[in-house]
Parts: sequence; structure tokens; C-alpha cells
Amino acid sequence: CTIAIYSLMTFHISVFVKGICHFCADLSYNFPEETKRQYVIGNIANGLRIDVKQLSARKARIDTEDSKRYCEINLNTGDLIVAETIDREELCGSRMSCILNYELVLENPLEVHRIILQIQDINDNAPRFPNECINFEIGESADKGQRFRLDEAHDKDIGQNVVNGYSVEKNKHFVLNVHDTADGGKYAELVLEKELDREQQKEIDMILTATDGGSPQRSGTAVIHITVLDANDNVPVFSESVYKVTLAENTPSGIEIIRVSATDADEGPNGEVTYEFSRISDKAVKLFSIDKTTGQIMVVGEIDYENEKNYEMIIQSKDASGLASTAKIIVDITDANDNSPRINLKSLNNPVPENSEPGTEVGIINVQDKDSGENRQIRCSVQQNVPFKLNPSVKNYFSLVTTKALDREKESDYNITITATDGGSPPLSTSMTIHLFVSDVNDNPPVFLQQSYSAYIRENNKPGTSVCSVSANDPDWRQNGTVLYSLVPIEVSGVPVSSFLSINGDTGVIHARRSFDYEQFRNFTVKVVARDNGSPPLSSNVTVKVFITDENDNSPQILYPVPDGKSLMTEMIPKATLSGSLVSKVIAVDADSGQNAWLSYHIVKSTDPGLFSIGLHSGEIKTQRDISESDNMKQNLVISVKDNGQPSLSTTCAVNLLISDNLSEVPELKDMTYEDSNSKLTFYLIIALVSVSTFFLTFIILIVAVKFCHRRKPRLLFDGAVAVPSAYLPPNYAEVDGAGTLRSSYNYDTYLTTGSRTSDFKFITSYNENTIPFSQTLCCDEKTTNTCSDTSGEGLSYPTLKTILKKNKKLKKKIKKKNPHI
Repeated sequence: CTIAIYSLMTFHISVFVKGICHFCADLSYNFPEETKRQYVIGNIANGLRIDVKQLSARKARIDTEDSKRYCEINLNTGDLIVAETIDREELCGSRMSCILNYELVLENPLEVHRIILQIQDINDNAPRFPNECINFEIGESADKGQRFRLDEAHDKDIGQNVVNGYSVEKNKHFVLNVHDTADGGKYAELVLEKELDREQQKEIDMILTATDGGSPQRSGTAVIHITVLDANDNVPVFSESVYKVTLAENTPSGIEIIRVSATDADEGPNGEVTYEFSRISDKAVKLFSIDKTTGQIMVVGEIDYENEKNYEMIIQSKDASGLASTAKIIVDITDANDNSPRINLKSLNNPVPENSEPGTEVGIINVQDKDSGENRQIRCSVQQNVPFKLNPSVKNYFSLVTTKALDREKESDYNITITATDGGSPPLSTSMTIHLFVSDVNDNPPVFLQQSYSAYIRENNKPGTSVCSVSANDPDWRQNGTVLYSLVPIEVSGVPVSSFLSINGDTGVIHARRSFDYEQFRNFTVKVVARDNGSPPLSSNVTVKVFITDENDNSPQILYPVPDGKSLMTEMIPKATLSGSLVSKVIAVDADSGQNAWLSYHIVKSTDPGLFSIGLHSGEIKTQRDISESDNMKQNLVISVKDNGQPSLSTTCAVNLLISDNLSEVPELKDMTYEDSNSKLTFYLIIALVSVSTFFLTFIILIVAVKFCHRRKPRLLFDGAVAVPSAYLPPNYAEVDGAGTLRSSYNYDTYLTTGSRTSDFKFITSYNENTIPFSQTLCCDEKTTNTCSDTSGEGLSYPTLKTILKKNKKLKKKIKKKNPHI
């Protein structure tokens, strides 16, 4: 009843104190030891004045620094119950106060309350003597009233349950006196009430009983065996009444901690002293031993500061006749830093969203160390290469929080190593690694692998042909990283782009929906959009330039001679034409491009196969030898123009040449033309033909002279005698230098026709980049070098230039106007 009333009063006082002090969070309970499991100690919910449902919602739990836990919380009822039977003597030894400290942890928000459990002692241990037999050797000369101290009985209980009294069975020689010790214990002494007579009785045996004050009362006994000897009147005396020793924990076994000494004034056997423990706890007897002869006390077990911080032992010295005295030994254990800190992960929010704000709490840890003092001071840290840190909370609790914004695309998970280091010397540390995942948020749009794409497709392609493939990466995860492709709805030349191309939404492959014609349009631009499947979706676009590549699907088109069946074009060649002279030129174009427009010229058929040749790529018709009188006046050439495509396409044309110095020598010309309607017109035509021939020969001589002097510019003054009107050029002809096609640098004034006797007959030369420009200056020095040169440094021989100027008065006037010093 007393225990119950005391427990109830303590509980009400605790609740009352908690009610009046908002910051007091301690709950105190008293209950007896040896209670069975599921014993209800008290109700946590009532003590904290909270609803029972909050215990589960806030993850209520009991934490302790020790691995062994004696109580638990019933989250359904809020009761604090016994989880394991408690033996107070095993837990607290001889300490009067046996207290268990626990921590009640509540989350959201974090609260820590201290629970104090006072373990009450019950009388579950009987007194026990260190020796079952207590031997005395008492001389028969012992005086009446002489006292003989008996061994103390030890009771593991405390308070009123310890040894309360001693009794001895009734005898005629001795009585028992009980005394109190300074530390609250009791010991008994045998008092000689009647002198001994060795001759009457050599040995005396008595039963000594020790009883405690518990209810029910318990007792222990020992036998007192007395041997009657001759007189021994001196008791051994210790050098000190109390011995104090400081011993470091983890002291190796076999180490001497102290040597006690007691002296006896008697001589012989009566003065020989032996030593033994008179009173020692069950824990201490496993750790220390004493040498009966020398009084040397040694360590025989493992000294652990965390188990017991000090020990008290009573040592007895006894002489040969049984006279004894006692001394106390107090052993204080000093702490050594032999326990590493322990890290306990209490809660963890895993995974953490990547859009979490800096300072977001992701976990709670608790650190503990069984050592004391500075050895118990703990510092916690997180390695430097992770965006997390520890913030101290209450007591030994820390919150693990983010230090900056997370990005799953850079780091999808973290191995966070937490290190706890104590303040010992040397310090001990413990590490724990937490594997934390980062959950994805749709925060990245798709990104194309290229800033723009160029696609090439041959003309005349089949519908459905793959044009190119675009690809975009989205570093997000799962549906946030799934990319879909589509075309931006725009128009190309007034037609929707969807009629030209289509795209596979999953793969990004672009297909042609129709056949393309290079000659209609050569390129166009579209835009592709890549959109992810997140919520909301993100997108990006890229430009795709589609180029139509040419195929050889156009035959060469001859511009000169004009392929007109209504008239017959004939060119006149002077009889004095030398080998290698340019007599005509075939000009053709090809609507294709590239190598498909590289043209080559071949003579397929000729009147005299050995007389003329044609430039493979220039189309220039030249004489291969000097023209002789025996050559046929009319020369017909069939020219084939081929492109360089695969397969090659070709076109043929006929070139008619007339070997004559004037038209009067050509009686057959009438047969080659239409019907003569005006003879006067023929006369004028002959005069014009002779004049043009003379000019042509002069021009040929000038070109030969320029080519001889200007080796770097072999066609300085002449580039052919064939003229083509611009009206014959097709709208989309290709311009490829050196390929045999018509270049844009040719500018022609008129052309030659012999289709009628009344037609005009002219040779007009072309102008290109190789013709001498009027901006250059021609300098001559007849006396020194006998040469003339232009500003480019290239020269002509003076006699050659003189001959040219005599034949060409207009050229002479122009040169003299530009160079008055000549």
C-alpha cells in the first residue's frame, strides 16, 4: 500500500508540475522491480494531456542510450508498459536510487520529453555471509567481556530490506551485540560472557543468523566455530582505516591496484596475519582478488566504467588465533574514451523532390556516446561534396536539411556520409551512409542534338522516302523525359508543309510525302517541335533545311548553232586559215547542276575527219592542219554534246562551214539558200563578207601575237568568233565554270546567219575577263627593249604591235589616246 500511495503521489505531483510549467516535459513514474511484462506503469497521453491518436500520428517512440529497453508504449491506449522484467540489484547494485531515464520523441513538430522511471526495491534477496563458517581461535585466558567481531552479512536489497539484525543460538559462554556502521549497515560482535575452559571444551559451534527488515522477512545463517587456545591478546591493526584507489577502466587483468597491510603485536603464530574480503558485492568479486598472505589486491576481470563507476569493499585481517580487524577500500573508476559514438537514424523522407527549397528537412538523426565528460561531447558533420548539412536540434538530435536546390538530372541520388566524433583523446568517430534518392520534376525541355539540321533528298524521289532524322534528348525521367515530334504548320511556296513532309512522332524520322523536282525549287525550310509528356509539357523547336539534290533528268540544250529547221546556218572560213585556228564554237547549256551539267563535245561525223577538232569542254572548233586548195569548200560537222550524269544524256547538232575568202567564189551558195529575190542584195552581202573576213583575219593575227607574249593569259584579245543572242538562254540554265556550259561573263551582240542572200553577215567577238581593259596602259620602248608592255608587266614585240596597229586604225587611235607618249 505504501508503495502504491507513493507512486500515485509522485505521478500527481509530476502532472501538477507539468501543468503549471509549459516548458517542463518530464514524466516521472515509480514501480516495483520484478514486475511482469505488460505491467502498466502509467498513461503517456494523460501525462502529456494529448489525444491518444496523436501518438501514432506523430510517430511516438521511446529512445534510450542503452541497447536494452525495459518499457514500451502501447500506441492504441497510450499506456507505458513493462517490456522486460527488471532486476533492480542487477541494474543498480547497492545504489539507493535506481532510476531509468528514457526519451519520448514526437515528430511533426519534433518534441522530446524525458521519462524518469524510479525502480522500487522489493525484498527478494536474503542476507548472505561471505563464509559459511566463521572460525575463531580464542585463548582460554580471554577476559570476560572480550569482543570478537563477526563477518557482516550482505543483502543485495536496499532500504529496510537490508540486514536489520543478527542473532546467535543460546549458549553459556557468549552473547551477541549488534552495532551500526557509519554507512548505515550493521555488524555483530561476540562478547565473552563467561571465561573459557579449554580442558572442559576445546571447540564451540554456534549458528549465527542475519535477518533483514523486509516483508516477508528473509534471513541467512553461518556457523561460528570456536577453537579454544592459549591466550592471544592482540588484534591485527591496518595501516589505514580507509584505502582509496583510482583505477582507469580497461586496466588489464593481473595488474596490482593496492597492497594493504595490517600488523599484530603478538609473536609467533598469534602474530601472523592473513587477509580476506569481509564484504564485497557480486560484481566486485568477479573483478578483484586479494592475496591472503601479502594483502595484494589485483584486477582479475574487465573494468568497465559504463557498468560501474566505483566499488566499495571491506577487507579483514586476521591473526592465527582468529583476532581480526577491518578496513574499507574505495575504488573509483576513471573513464577512458573506449566507446565510439552511435548514430541512430530516426526518420528519413526518401525520395526528395528535386524542386525542394533550400533548408527542407529530409531526416532526423540522434547521436549517443556511453562515455562521460569530454569523451561524451559529440560533433556531427556531413562530407563537403553533397548539398546537405546537419542543424542541431534538441539535445543530441540533428536535422538533415538541404543547402541548395537539387537537380535530378545532374545527381539522381546521393550517398550522404554522416560522421560523429567525440571529444576524447584520441577522439573516436563513427560514420553512417544514407542513400537518398531525388524524385523527378518536369523542369527540362527537350533539347535537340543539333542547333539546325540539313537534309538532302534526290529529286524524283518516291513518296514515303526518309529525308532525315531529328533527335532531341530530355534529361527528365519517365514520362517527363518522353519526347514526341511534330511539324510546325507553315506554308512552303503557298502550300502547307504537311503536303511535302511528314514526321514520325515517336522516332523523329521525317518522310517525303511527294516527289520533288530540283528544277522547280531547290530547297525549303521547315520547323520541328519536340514536346515532352510532362505536366505541364515543355517543348523546343529546331529548323530543318531540306535541299533537293539534282538528278540527270535533263538533256543538254544547244544554244548555238540554233537548232532551227527553217534556216541553215553556215560560217565562212578563209582559205589561208592556219592549223590551230578557231573557226567556230558550239555553245550548250544543261538545266541540271553539278556534274550532271558538265558538258563534253565530240565530233560524231565530218566531211573531212582530219581537218577539224573540237575542244572537249570548250566546244571550240579549230583546224587541225592548214587548209589546202584540195579541201572541199563545204564542210559539214555533226557535233554530239554529252553531260556527265549517270547515265549520260546527249544532244547533237550540225555545223556547216564554208571555206572561201569571198562569196563570189561560192557558186554553190545559191543551192544552200532560199530562192534569190534580189541580186543587188547579194552584191552587198559579198562586200560585207569580204570586209568581215578581212577584219576576222586581222583579229586572228592580233590574238596570236597576244597569246605569244602573254603566256599567263593565252586568250587575251580573243575568245571566239561566235555570237549567241541572250534570248536563247533557258531560264534555269546552270552556270558551271570550266564545264563547257555557257558562263555569265559572255555578252554577245548578234549572231551569224546564212539563211538568205539578203541576210546581214557579221562577226562580233565576245568580251570576257581575259580581254584587255581600257584602264590598263600599254608602254613601248623601241630603243632599249624593242618591246611594249601593259601595266601588268607582260610584253609584246614591237614589230608585232606595229603590224597590228597598221591594220587596225581604231585600236591605234585608242592606244594613242590613252598613251600619248608612244
